[in-house]
Amino acid sequence: MKILFVEPGKEAQPAEIQGDLKEMQAIVGGQIRALCPWEDPVALICNDEGKLLSLPLNRALEDYDMIAGNFFICGIEGDAFVSLSDPLMIKYQEKFRYPELIIDTPMGLLAQKCSEQTYQRIQKELKRPSERPKGKSAPER
Repeated sequence: MKILFVEPGKEAQPAEIQGDLKEMQAIVGGQIRALCPWEDPVALICNDEGKLLSLPLNRALEDYDMIAGNFFICGIEGDAFVSLSDPLMIKYQEKFRYPELIIDTPMGLLAQKCSEQTYQRIQKELKRPSERPKGKSAPER
């Protein structure tokens, strides 16, 4: 089954899987959840408890939700998951091509597309402990 695989901090990549339940669960790291937020015959398969497990935020889902952890896009026919058609692969690969930095702002979460290199650099900077000496605060602006 042809899918589009999307990891946090990485460009979306086409992949091929067998498509059995255990394999899908392994890809997303737990119980799967299928979302069908678009008119196209596709499903977004993610970890059902991604946010509860504090998996890294991955991509914004339109303007109303964030997907946490790995996910993939596949086709659907009736109740079955099937290969993503070539035109839909191209469409969703373009939609999810670039990683998104998810930034917590006073107005809520903001998703900003960026390159993999920028994503990695900013993640390193966010994890680095403050380099200011103790007791000294940042200058006022």
